[in-house]
Amino acid sequence: MALTDETMRFDFTENNKAEIRETLKTVYRSLEEKGYNPINQIVGYLLSGDPAYIPRYQDARNLIRHFERDEIMEELVKVYLATHGIEGK
Repeated sequence: MALTDETMRFDFTENNKAEIRETLKTVYRSLEEKGYNPINQIVGYLLSGDPAYIPRYQDARNLIRHFERDEIMEELVKVYLATHGIEGK
């Protein structure tokens, strides 16, 4: 690896967003495959913090717990608002 005088950028936020999105997709699919209503279960988890709303199937429970619930909710709200024409930072 060559050294350079240029400043490197590390954007944790962008990486974190992608990880949250992928995790939610995995959790959603796991819930669906187990016969649960994915939206209800995810909302139950986000509101209560009780991981029992998320099954251990496909390691979904451990995956979702890698993130703080407020981080997940923040990303969900940002995406929702962006898809409805309301941009925010």
